[in-house]
This record gives sequence, C-alpha cells and structure tokens, in this order.
Amino acid sequence: MTRVKGGSVSKTRRRKVLKAAKGYFGSKHRLYKTAQEQVFHSGNYAFRDRKQNKRNFRKLWITRINAACRENEISYSKFINGLTKAGITINRKMLAELAIAEPDTFKSLVNVSKDALAGKEYKPVSAAKTTSTIEVKETAEKKTTTRKTKATKENADAPKKTTTTKKTTAKKTTTKKEA
Repeated sequence: MTRVKGGSVSKTRRRKVLKAAKGYFGSKHRLYKTAQEQVFHSGNYAFRDRKQNKRNFRKLWITRINAACRENEISYSKFINGLTKAGITINRKMLAELAIAEPDTFKSLVNVSKDALAGKEYKPVSAAKTTSTIEVKETAEKKTTTRKTKATKENADAPKKTTTTKKTTAKKTTTKKEA
C-alpha cells in the first residue's frame, strides 16, 4: 500500500497555526513547532485572564466606591451594609458609575445607608419619582451620490446620475431631576 502524506490538510493546519501566531517574537511566528507551543500557551493565558479581568474590574469598582464613600465620611463596608439593610440592591459597577458621574445621587445613597445603619426604617421610593428619563430622537440625513455605469435601453448615449437620501435616527437618553 502506498504512503499517504495528507499534504493539503497538513499544510492548511500549519498555516492556521502560523496565522494565529502572527506578531509573536522571533521564531515563535516563523517556525511551526515553536509557533504551535506558543499558540497553546496563549490560549491558556487568554482563558485564565478572562477570569482575572472580571476580578480586576470588581477591584477597580470597589476602589472607586470606597474613595467616594470616604469623601462622604463613611467606610465602604459600612456603606454596603447600610444599603443591604435598606433593601437597595445596586451592583458595584453602577455604584462606581454613580460615584463618578453623579456625586449628588451617590451622596443621597450614602445618606440612605447611614439612616439604615442608625436603625431608621426605609421605604424604597420608585426611581420614576426622583428622576425622569426623556428620549430624544435625532434625525440625520445622509446624501449619497451614485452613478449608473450601464446606460438604460431608452437613453443609450448618456449615463444617468441619481441622488438618494438616507434617514437615520439616533436615540439619546437624558436624565433630568425634578425639583
């Protein structure tokens, strides 16, 4: 029986590995064997770091919340404990965004947390009463000019020029506080 090398299949597999190793240093992007080892390791690092990325972001959010809490004279742990006692569940990501973008709202959350820690009963108020969200639609017209390369049967001499307009809508959400 004759020997089968599997030429095109092997070549395709090796090409795929070398393509994945593009940009690696030295022989790791040139030679198949070292490239394959590095691609395997890179896959492991990517898997591991996708998990670590979540941890790192949570750390960052907690650090930002803690800094904003310290400005309002409360520690992070007491703040979170107070929110839990008040029955408010907001994730750390949103709390960090509030601390940066809307310090007044964050300060009101700190006050609610302090009240809950002091033993006051807190009845949650719906978010619709405190803030109102308005959606604004903006239309933008884009003009595109296209030329037909083929002439129509009626006017075989001159090509036609057509202009079309496209309307796109973009949503903007703004938040206003009611006085």
